[in-house]
Formats: sequence, structure tokens, C-alpha cells
Amino acid sequence: MVIKGRLLIKLRDGDLWLDEGEFAIIPHGVEHCPVAEEEVHLMLFEPAGTLNTGNVADDERTVAHPEQI
Repeated sequence: MVIKGRLLIKLRDGDLWLDEGEFAIIPHGVEHCPVAEEEVHLMLFEPAGTLNTGNVADDERTVAHPEQI
């Protein structure tokens, strides 16, 4: 969900632009690449077990136990 700014999500089928107050549901397994041309504030909703690096385990970047609210 975009809180402030504008977000581009690149998909294999085409680009998706999200403005403030809008959100998109990306189905599990769909390749996507979020792009922010300028600063964007957003909120992500993901299952609790989702790693920040997807299915790639990287000792430097992967957060094994992210903070939950």
C-alpha cells in the first residue's frame, strides 16, 4: 500500500503504477520488481514466514527473524 509518493511495479506482463492510497496484490510466485523514481513510503503485507530476500539465503542481507507488529 502506497502511503506517500508513487511506485512502479515492473511485471513480465507490463508495468503497474500505484499512487497514494492504492495497493496491489502480487500472487505468490509472480516475478516483480518495485521501482521508486523518488522517495516512496509504503506498507507491505506479507505472511509472517516471508524472508526479505525471498528464497535466497544471504548471510549479510537476510533477516531470519524479522520484527512483527
